[in-house]
Amino acid sequence: MNRERLYRTEAIILRRIDFGEADRLLVLLTPELGKHRALAKGVRKIRSRKAGHLERFMRTSLLLARGRELDVISQAEVIAPHPHLREDLDRSALAHYAAELAEALAPEGEESRALYRLLSDTLDRLDGGEDPQRVIRYYELHLLEIAGFRPQVEFCVGCGEPLREERGPYGFDPRRGGVLCPRCARGAPGAYPLSRAALKGMRFILRTPYPAFRAVSLRAETLREIGELIGHHLRAILERPPRALAVLGQLARSAPSEEQPPRPSS
Repeated sequence: MNRERLYRTEAIILRRIDFGEADRLLVLLTPELGKHRALAKGVRKIRSRKAGHLERFMRTSLLLARGRELDVISQAEVIAPHPHLREDLDRSALAHYAAELAEALAPEGEESRALYRLLSDTLDRLDGGEDPQRVIRYYELHLLEIAGFRPQVEFCVGCGEPLREERGPYGFDPRRGGVLCPRCARGAPGAYPLSRAALKGMRFILRTPYPAFRAVSLRAETLREIGELIGHHLRAILERPPRALAVLGQLARSAPSEEQPPRPSS
């Protein structure tokens, strides 16, 4: 095979589609090429050596050959297998949701190292047994920031004034992409109520590295509220609800409560 046609990349397997009698089309997320599609030939055969390295949610080192329409996977070696994401139903549903959002928002054929790193870290955290609701809230907000859809949480999207410390309730307007101050929120069509705790929580998540966020106590009710508002935000962006969002909502409602909310600066 012509060596000029070959190239290597790391990839996370986002989705697999059966193709022909024994092949499989893979939707990948890569650091250099963003979202990328490649063909794994013969991978559905019982004796395929590549099959065990190309399971969904795995982080894998690939050798690919450029093709006219689809690149072809020549070699695959798993780096991070993430076995618990296929064994645990709850974490599997969250991993499906994370992969679905990455596929929807990742650029195709463009470098996307920050998004790749975020998804890789998220899958590691889910597989490692960390609090799933905390992991997925952090992922959602930082994915939106990387993709250019960061919700506006510093200024009112109605009047443009800085959001001050007020009793609220604030509002969240998905069509305008952010928070309304209590005055603009009154009677605003299409806006959802937003508590002061949830506003603080969203700001804290966006401003804070994950290790610091993990160390701070946050009430499950606040995480659920943030998740519901992010869901409305995603529907406005994607013009449809993510397929896995209903399952995610059920998981969030069953999460146990924690003690105290964080106290990020306003």
